[in-house]
Amino acid sequence: MSQSHPSPICPVDLSAKLIQCPSVTPVEGGALVLLEALLSDAGFACTRVDREGIANLYARWGDKGHTRSFGFNGHTDVVPVGDEAAWTKPPFCGAVQDGVLWGRGATDMKTGVAAFAAAAVDFVRDKAPDGSVILAITGDEEGDADFGTTALLDWMDQNGEAMSVCLVGEPTCPNHMGEMMKIGRRGSMNAWFTFTGKQGHAAYPHRANNPLPAMARLMDRLASHELDQGTDHFDPSTLAVVTMDTGNPATNVIPAKCAATVNIRFNDAHTGADLTDWLQQQVNKITAETGVEVDMVVKISGESFITLPGPLSDLVAKSVEAETGVVPELSTTGGTSDARFVQAHCPVVEFGLVGKTMHQVDERIEVEQIHQLKAIYSRILADYFA
Repeated sequence: MSQSHPSPICPVDLSAKLIQCPSVTPVEGGALVLLEALLSDAGFACTRVDREGIANLYARWGDKGHTRSFGFNGHTDVVPVGDEAAWTKPPFCGAVQDGVLWGRGATDMKTGVAAFAAAAVDFVRDKAPDGSVILAITGDEEGDADFGTTALLDWMDQNGEAMSVCLVGEPTCPNHMGEMMKIGRRGSMNAWFTFTGKQGHAAYPHRANNPLPAMARLMDRLASHELDQGTDHFDPSTLAVVTMDTGNPATNVIPAKCAATVNIRFNDAHTGADLTDWLQQQVNKITAETGVEVDMVVKISGESFITLPGPLSDLVAKSVEAETGVVPELSTTGGTSDARFVQAHCPVVEFGLVGKTMHQVDERIEVEQIHQLKAIYSRILADYFA
């Protein structure tokens, strides 16, 4: 008796099941357990690569180290729901109503993971490719990202595992399905400044050294400075003052300390180290001018990177156009993603759903887009291994 062929995996049903897993960073919530069972049943070799309490999953179909290994990367962790009472539907309901899927992760990015997992399973079942299909899925993208994709890449390097190319399934389209893919990202860094002067009576400012004017002067100089005018593939770099704090409730006291923080999103005209040096130069000038001591702490979340237009971006763009009728713009806009880690391992691009409601109350997505995304990923796999 012939064995019946397994039915195609519905990416909407899988998305709903993932949304029902309350996997707010750093909690796994059952999402990776669900995916591991699905992929193992489909013949993928699955390994949990957990680190420091963060759950990560590596799944490979095909031979280890194959020269043609197509990888997908994504995350199942989500941001907190906020005020649950403000949601129209429960944030972990995974309900479908009037063609819309509701719940935290509906755009960012349990649907993306569901779409590429469904596409990968159906693809290897229907036509075994000459090569490997790899899924690297983390539970630590929305948090500090210290023990997520980096842990997976470390483990891959230690165990002879590798992706030839990688597609990250983050939501990339601003308004309409298919309109944008990411071929790079700006770098990101934060700088925290603590200003220490001398406390005193507000009526006798000459007996104190007020750190507030020093803070205001430095923040104005940093915010007013033009870092660059953009490069071939990037918009101009930006610096935003995100907080200035004194914690001083008294109107007759000059405080001893105050603090400020800036965030810089930078293009390939800079490195994090160069910008740190520039910030320190500005700090030194303020100290020399005011006598106020300024301590600075910098954290570089990631450097800018780009996968130059070529075979990988062409492959993705052609598949997007074939399924949506839209030619995607090749962009480097937006925040950071785990592609910043993958780029050191192999060429990487990003393509996914419309991200209008990501991180919002009432996060939701049209189910039609989820089906389109699976079709796009399926076509990418078919064309890559053709």
